[in-house]
Amino acid sequence: MKYPLSEKYSTPELMAKIMGPNPLKLEEELLDNHRIPAGATVCDLGSGQGLTSVFLAKEYGFRVYAVDLWSDPEENRRFFAEMGLTDEQIVPVKADAEALPFDKEFFDAVVTTDSYNYFGRDPAYLDERLLPFVKPGGYIYIAIPGMKQDCHDNLPPELLLSWTPEQMDYMHDTAWWSDMVSECKGAEVLSVSEMVSNEEVWADWLKQENEYAIGDRKSMEAGGGKYLNFIKIILRKKV
Repeated sequence: MKYPLSEKYSTPELMAKIMGPNPLKLEEELLDNHRIPAGATVCDLGSGQGLTSVFLAKEYGFRVYAVDLWSDPEENRRFFAEMGLTDEQIVPVKADAEALPFDKEFFDAVVTTDSYNYFGRDPAYLDERLLPFVKPGGYIYIAIPGMKQDCHDNLPPELLLSWTPEQMDYMHDTAWWSDMVSECKGAEVLSVSEMVSNEEVWADWLKQENEYAIGDRKSMEAGGGKYLNFIKIILRKKV
């Protein structure tokens, strides 16, 4: 797959902000032929240091709320200003994904990249914690790391070079995620499918020199990548 939008952000300074396999390429694939209306108010849920939020604002023209529990909103605000974005275009918010501080039906869409698997594995999460903040007919776009086939009962030793069994429990296959989101009463599941950008996004991440990327190299260099994938999930809130 070609990534004409993401390639604009491939400088060493910006790539140093990624916190896992390249989230911009994941997001570009996730939003290919998206249905979010122009000028929409969008929640970037689990936005990290804000690079995906900048991408959504600059490349898609959305008004973005960059929501993350662990990053510093003021640091993100300075970064957004450096990237030429105003408070009218992008707003940093420190918040827990399970206790969002917004008015009901505030967002036209939620986009969440490489984070939903941490807080969204409870089938009740969508109906009780997320959908109330999405307008009727609004969309949820999710990209998450997963497994080609669930193997938690017999984890390959290659994967255990970098991750514990507890950490691997955040990753599941498309069938698992399809069953989970299908329990949602308030949204229609439009698709659950494997993404094509697995090798590309991992390669970008493993080039980074932070401790987490270095730690992940152990499994990936031993061939652990053959068990892994990325999964996209697209839902539409019922009207």
